[in-house]
Amino acid sequence: MLNLAKGYKIYEPERLNEEYEVTDDVTLMANVDVEKIKEVFQHFIVMHDEPLFFILELPVTCDRENPVAPGILEETHKDVYYIDGCSQEECLVLLERYGELLINDGMNRFGYGCHESQDEIMLDKYNVVTIYSQQLSNYNDFFEAHGIEKVESLITAWDTFSDATPGQAERCDYKGKSVYDLPEELKDRHSKAVKEAEKELAEEIEFYRFQQYCFTTQWRKLKAYANKKDISIIGDVPIYVALDSSDAWANPEMLQFDEDYDPKAVAGCPPDAFSATGQLWGNPLYAWDYHKKTGYDWWMKRVACCFKLYDIIRIDHFRGFDEYYAIPYGDETAENGKWMPGPGMDLFRKMKETLGDLPIIAEDLGFLTDTVRQLLKDSGYPGMKVLEFAFVAGEDSDYLPHNYDKNCVVYTGTHDNDTLQGWYQTLSEEDKEMTKEYLNNPYTPDEEVHWDFISLAMRSVADTCIIPVQDYLGLGNKARINMPSTLGGNWMWRMKKGAFTDELIKKIRKTTEVCAR
Repeated sequence: MLNLAKGYKIYEPERLNEEYEVTDDVTLMANVDVEKIKEVFQHFIVMHDEPLFFILELPVTCDRENPVAPGILEETHKDVYYIDGCSQEECLVLLERYGELLINDGMNRFGYGCHESQDEIMLDKYNVVTIYSQQLSNYNDFFEAHGIEKVESLITAWDTFSDATPGQAERCDYKGKSVYDLPEELKDRHSKAVKEAEKELAEEIEFYRFQQYCFTTQWRKLKAYANKKDISIIGDVPIYVALDSSDAWANPEMLQFDEDYDPKAVAGCPPDAFSATGQLWGNPLYAWDYHKKTGYDWWMKRVACCFKLYDIIRIDHFRGFDEYYAIPYGDETAENGKWMPGPGMDLFRKMKETLGDLPIIAEDLGFLTDTVRQLLKDSGYPGMKVLEFAFVAGEDSDYLPHNYDKNCVVYTGTHDNDTLQGWYQTLSEEDKEMTKEYLNNPYTPDEEVHWDFISLAMRSVADTCIIPVQDYLGLGNKARINMPSTLGGNWMWRMKKGAFTDELIKKIRKTTEVCAR
């Protein structure tokens, strides 16, 4: 039977043995007893005269309180420590000094590799050691030298997992550092500078680790509770990352940066009827050629991680995958930007090929070109329809329910909109008259008109209907969640205890049943 590292527990350890398998032309995979893991790594290190690199992947958080089913206890976000140009001696010292901690930690993944030969060894969860090599024959007797026999089909801990027999990890943590205004040596992730910064900021790092741990523990409990009640959670995924994000620091090659790690251009939207100077978001833009060359690996990992947090994801600014608006870095407005081609269906075909069919909502709001509409159709993702965008006197808007097809999600309003009541009270007389004619209920008092819009959304052909809780409550603009392109004062509204009365619950249920939702 395999002796597991201290950080892991499984329900069927008797099914695991010290064995290895040749999984393909470039890969060996083995179950390695905890007492042998260090010597296996030492063996790999001394086999290579060339400089090596050390790589360590750490998850942000984990829930160490309860055993959970596979697919739940996974990294929500990985940050990577990478030390390059290490000699054999340095690697052996590193392994000797930190090996026990790394092996028994319970959540990290670490290993060594060589650029020239492209050989690599990694320790994954549950004592799984994997060797990657273009010259696999060099490792014909590697594991056998440690008393680990070859089998045709290796059974790892992952193969034993089910809802009834999950695995458990006993610790987790990590919070990476930023890129934005860091010293150049940290931007380049020089190992010495990183170590010095970690030492200097140890207390702050630990604080944010603990914060992340507390939040993720609470989030997992909340999601599990919601799912038990047959409630699915939609996660909003922005298309871009922030300039000061760990992603920008750890993966500068995936973004349009110059040699000084400054953006060549940033994201935003051009001037329109709502903003004479456009919207200057300031996010760095993706180097889509790089992503294509890597098989969109970063995107595959990002989306996969999102589905560990949420049941459904809504991808913000879907248009940016067809064309993105590039604004020269340093401009104070978005007026001088230009549209550039995005990855289009190439990305989504790869996503389907890698991750399968996923429940994704495409945020396709705003001015849409024919190519964006075609991209949405080709992807198969449902787009969004917002009732508050529909009622402009004299216009036959795409957001009017008679223009919907089934494959869409209708909202009375989103987090970026005013509440129904707040919006309705600010309509011009012409627009308000149009809404009354369309609703065909001119006698509804203004204070109850939100129910007419809720019923209208529910009666539409849209496959999915989403009603903000503020609209069920009939609240005005003081309950608005967010004002786009503004800082401060947003995301402040909270529903008061007891707001959902028995009477209101009955009305919501009745409306939902009558509208066949």
